[in-house]
Amino acid sequence: MKTVITSRGNNKKSEFDQRFGRAGWFCLWDDESGRISFIRNEQAEAAGGAGVKAAEKMVELGVRKVISGDFGPKAKDLLEKFNIQMVIIDDNNQLIKEIISRINN
Repeated sequence: MKTVITSRGNNKKSEFDQRFGRAGWFCLWDDESGRISFIRNEQAEAAGGAGVKAAEKMVELGVRKVISGDFGPKAKDLLEKFNIQMVIIDDNNQLIKEIISRINN
């Protein structure tokens, strides 16, 4: 299953980003293959609609779960429409590798 974790940077030592649509990076983790890749969020600085564009990207990537700190109402509606699970983490001080380790056990 493919999972995205919102990230401030492009490696496993990067900090978790609580913003969904405005996150700088998306960490794409495939728990079946163990592959981890980072995708720059091209919409992070958009004037508007960043959350919806990010949700559309999740659909395009075939993601089944997104881990972030907050989802706007329009992004949430779109993710729900495509049955993409949303997991909210309130702790801003975690690293991507720590989150992967927690959900991998």
